[in-house]
Amino acid sequence: MSQALSERRKSTLPLPEDTWESIAARELPELDLAEATSALQSWNLHVFMRPAAPEGSPRAGNPILPSDVIFLEAPSGPMRSIFGSTDE
Repeated sequence: MSQALSERRKSTLPLPEDTWESIAARELPELDLAEATSALQSWNLHVFMRPAAPEGSPRAGNPILPSDVIFLEAPSGPMRSIFGSTDE
């Protein structure tokens, strides 16, 4: 169990003005921008699926907060669902 807890996914903290596209361009330059942006969003559903900020607020149109941890790689290890392991 301690082995699983010591593994860490590569991540970053965004700059105040960061968007999905700016993080993708900076952190995943080897990928096409659209592909990198899509990958970041799929690895960071905790941010991507956040309810939109109210219109007129400083964060309107951008769900990313400077305090968010943005993962730069997919999770590793066996995938689990509510029904148990999917790596049969």
